[in-house]
Amino acid sequence: MKTITIIIAILFSINSQAQSTIKTATIAVKGNCEQCKERIENAADIKGVKLAVWDVKTKTATVTYSSDKVTLNQIEKAIANSGYDAGTEKANETSYQKLPDCCQYKKGECKKK
Repeated sequence: MKTITIIIAILFSINSQAQSTIKTATIAVKGNCEQCKERIENAADIKGVKLAVWDVKTKTATVTYSSDKVTLNQIEKAIANSGYDAGTEKANETSYQKLPDCCQYKKGECKKK
């Protein structure tokens, strides 16, 4: 009986440690429209990210990721490399200039609906 209790305790400990590496965070990400949403979510889709959803209205991305595989800063950098300001990371200017006019948020809101 003591052996079974020890095995259960070990399994519970391993399971608890594995679950603790999954985190969810919200990042401020500048953008304008549904095209931006697709680009931002695709940019955040790097190894270790389980889910990334950008909200057009709030201009925030909610990311669920495995903290033992990727850091929040790495996710922000991946988004910034695609041309969008993300958290503390500024957009890569070359990538920003390649965005469609509607998605160049520094020029103002997108006029498309």
